[in-house]
Amino acid sequence: MTRLGLRENLGQFGLLVLVNAFVGAMVGLERTLLPSLAEDELGLAAKAAVLSFIVVFGLTKAGTNYVAGRLSDAHGRKPVLVAGWLVALPVPFLLWWAPTWGWVLAANALLGVSQGLTWSTTVIMKIDLAGPKQRGLAMGLNEFAGYLAVAGSALATGYLAARFGLREPFLLGVLFAGVGLVLSIVAVRETRGHVALESGSKAPSLSQREVFLRTSFTDPDLSAVSQAGFVNNLNDGMAWGLFPLLFLAAGLSLAQIGVLAAIYPAVWGIGQLMTGSASDRIGRKGLIVAGMWTQAVGLMVVVLGGNFGSFALGAVLLGAGTAMVYPTLLAAIGDVAHPSWRASSVGVYRLWRDSGYAAGALVGGFLADAFGIEAAIWAVAALTLTSGGVVLVRMRETLRGYSAGAPTPLVPSSPSRSA
Repeated sequence: MTRLGLRENLGQFGLLVLVNAFVGAMVGLERTLLPSLAEDELGLAAKAAVLSFIVVFGLTKAGTNYVAGRLSDAHGRKPVLVAGWLVALPVPFLLWWAPTWGWVLAANALLGVSQGLTWSTTVIMKIDLAGPKQRGLAMGLNEFAGYLAVAGSALATGYLAARFGLREPFLLGVLFAGVGLVLSIVAVRETRGHVALESGSKAPSLSQREVFLRTSFTDPDLSAVSQAGFVNNLNDGMAWGLFPLLFLAAGLSLAQIGVLAAIYPAVWGIGQLMTGSASDRIGRKGLIVAGMWTQAVGLMVVVLGGNFGSFALGAVLLGAGTAMVYPTLLAAIGDVAHPSWRASSVGVYRLWRDSGYAAGALVGGFLADAFGIEAAIWAVAALTLTSGGVVLVRMRETLRGYSAGAPTPLVPSSPSRSA
């Protein structure tokens, strides 16, 4: 019997949490090592060139997120999840062998496609299972698993690289992708029946163009969420590419850089256990604004510091701010979007959000080459502060005012909200 709720679907929900941990671990393979590999073994000097792998990853993941949402609505969630794992299988071998930077870029194109398919579907399936009452908790658990695995993988690769070299740690990805694929084929079940149950007989028909415009521009809540997601991943993309280079310039070892690369996603991941469920009680908007501003402060602490302790404090603040934002943005999408077009709306949001990786790498790389790494971090911190202000002004509270996924008009919180 199909039922909604975390307790009612505990087995499948827990399985999807585990699967998403392996999805996150695939990204963690690169968090510590690729900038060093680019400079030390493959001879790249310009920061924009080093960060090109993040551009490729971000663009392919962003585009695939959009396609994954559409495919999930049209053909089901499980086939999309399995396809994503199949695409991931060659990635660790390409990174391990890579005689030129072009091989690394090819591996990141595949990784972006895989992440777009697998992470999008685990998000969508958890929203399907949880129903309207515990979306924040569901997203907190999903992102907790994914980003704690990013942290664990980043930490492991840093220590393995210090002992065995820059290449061998990539082979951990064979285990991650293999286990994820087997679990997805054998144990994961389709969740479209839960969507039909939540939708009931009222299923408004929206074209893909209407979903895209509503999520991106015309709906004040969805569009505010989309821009915040974009800026969040913009600062993450910049941090992914430039932080290891900043830490190297400060004289830190690969093992220390691995620890710092792990602190940020570890705080991010663990924090989401609290922030996701908190958003179900206190609302979405305040957490999003506070989270964006906390991220900005964390970036400032990193750029002002010059030693391991200050870098670690900045990483903690950046992770805490992201923990406030990440599951809450996804839960807000689930509050507003009707179940019949929710997967497509999630895909559009994730299109914008993960385009931020590419934007962060491009902006960070070019500013670092022109003005230095510190200037690039200051610029992104200012942009992150501004994004929090956009949410404060434009977004309404979505938790109270939408019931069972069916939108009802919200009363603007102030006269300025009438726009």
